[in-house]
Amino acid sequence: MVTSSTRHPLDPDPVRATKASAVFGLGLLSVVTGPFLGGLIPATLALLMARESHRELVAAEGFLLGARRLRNGVRLAWTGIVLSIAALVVLAIVGLLAYARGRGTDFDPLVN
Repeated sequence: MVTSSTRHPLDPDPVRATKASAVFGLGLLSVVTGPFLGGLIPATLALLMARESHRELVAAEGFLLGARRLRNGVRLAWTGIVLSIAALVVLAIVGLLAYARGRGTDFDPLVN
C-alpha cells in the first residue's frame, strides 16, 4: 500500500524556482525605487514574470518550491506601483502649486 506522502526513489528533489526568486527581487526593487517613479519598470517586469512563474509552479506539481516568494514578490510589485502613482500625484500637486504661486495676480497693486 503506497500512501501519497511517500516519494518514489526516482522522483527528483524539489528545487527552488528561480523565476519566483526573480519576481521577489524585482518586487523589492520596485518598492525601493517606487517613490522615485523608477519602480514602474521593475514592477511591470515582476508582474509579467509572475504569471509565467505561476504556470511553471503549477505544472511542476510540487517539485518547484517558491509559491510564498512568488506571492510576496507580486505584493511588493503592486506596492511599488502604488508608491510610484503616489509620487506622481504628489509631484503634480507640488508642480501645480508652484505654477500657481509663480503666476500671481495681474492687477496693479495700486488699484483698490
